[in-house]
Amino acid sequence: MAESVVIKFYTPVNESSIGQLMKLVDQRLALGTTHFTLLISTTGGSVFHGLTAYNYLKGIPAEVITHNIGSVDSIGVALFCAGKTRLSVPQARFLLHPVSMNFREGASYEEPKLLELVNSLRVDMENCASVIAANTRKTKRQVFRAILGRKTLDPEEALQWGLISEIRQELFPLGAEVIPIQVGG
Repeated sequence: MAESVVIKFYTPVNESSIGQLMKLVDQRLALGTTHFTLLISTTGGSVFHGLTAYNYLKGIPAEVITHNIGSVDSIGVALFCAGKTRLSVPQARFLLHPVSMNFREGASYEEPKLLELVNSLRVDMENCASVIAANTRKTKRQVFRAILGRKTLDPEEALQWGLISEIRQELFPLGAEVIPIQVGG
């Protein structure tokens, strides 16, 4: 079995995609894989699942490299931060924006529930800002302001922030094992 594996994560961050990612990593760790490269392009998605995957990938006994291959948006930026080494292609972006919540049609809430939901959103944004700050040269406060300001970073800005260490077009060597994370429509 290969010591290194490349995973294409070109999908939203949700229960299915993160479940597949973590299952794949678990299987490969059991087979002795010590290096994972995560090629990532995502519109973002679930904060819960994104932070779970970030914490999991940061804690595994293997080296993780993340490489932005297009657009890493929203909670995808926190997931991207799981890489010990973080790279980007030249034609990419990173989008930071406030956490949102969807409500079903006709939903009604009394004030205590609304306050609980607002506090939950604030904690999620604080957690995202903490993750990004811990992996860049920005403070949590600076990251939080960037999130509120809906900041988009190009690769040069991401390099200045310390979000990435290098802008690189090459994704992986010839002959590398590449496994896609596929989530049905």
